[in-house]
Amino acid sequence: MAIPMNRLGGRAFHAGDDDSTEREYDRLRDLAHAEGNKRHALSEKSQQAFKSGDGAAAKKFSNEAKEHERKMDEYNQQAADYIFRANNSPGRVDADCIDLHGLYVEEAERIIEQRIRSDQARGQDHLHAIVGKGNHSAGHVQKIKPKVEEICRELGLKYRTEENAGRIYINLQGGEPLGPGDVSSSYGGGYGQQQQQHHGRPPQQQNYGQQHQQQQQGGQQDDIAAMVEKQLPRLLRKLEKACCTVM
Repeated sequence: MAIPMNRLGGRAFHAGDDDSTEREYDRLRDLAHAEGNKRHALSEKSQQAFKSGDGAAAKKFSNEAKEHERKMDEYNQQAADYIFRANNSPGRVDADCIDLHGLYVEEAERIIEQRIRSDQARGQDHLHAIVGKGNHSAGHVQKIKPKVEEICRELGLKYRTEENAGRIYINLQGGEPLGPGDVSSSYGGGYGQQQQQHHGRPPQQQNYGQQHQQQQQGGQQDDIAAMVEKQLPRLLRKLEKACCTVM
């Protein structure tokens, strides 16, 4: 199946200036592009032969076109695997992060969905997806970010754009995504501790706030119950009179 050739960023290798990595990636993409051109030319020949009534030639050209499409997909797969390993090798990104630079949209869709499901199976609670800002795309339009957001919606996951507009925070447990100032362990212990110190609000105060809120809610529920108990007999008497009048 042909892959739409819209990829993220001007340079495929996001983590550094390794020209050899970039050259190998470009070589594989160029081979895929060449196979795509051959496929297109043979597909046109097949259609022309079919219109002229030469069914045998049409079938021959069609089969050849399919072979070039297979090679194109193979080279694109090699390029995607190669650049993904380079951008996501140990030490280049954090364990809770995935870099989608250099991938076509359809490739990024497949990889991010696999990663989400894998992380969920391991009990991970969040994932940072590097999707790019669209600075190098035609019209500066982000192509991968909308697809990642679509996948999150399909999987019922909450997400938000981070302060770096080229990154998305995904809550893998289905809860609300955290904002930059929120305090929670799902952003990592260090981050949460820094925020607690910054706001001067220790855990004991947080627990007290939660208990106080629960007590308030409990008191409100008791008030409502008492009001219902008080008004219910009066309401029943009115209904009884109304029923008698109608009858």
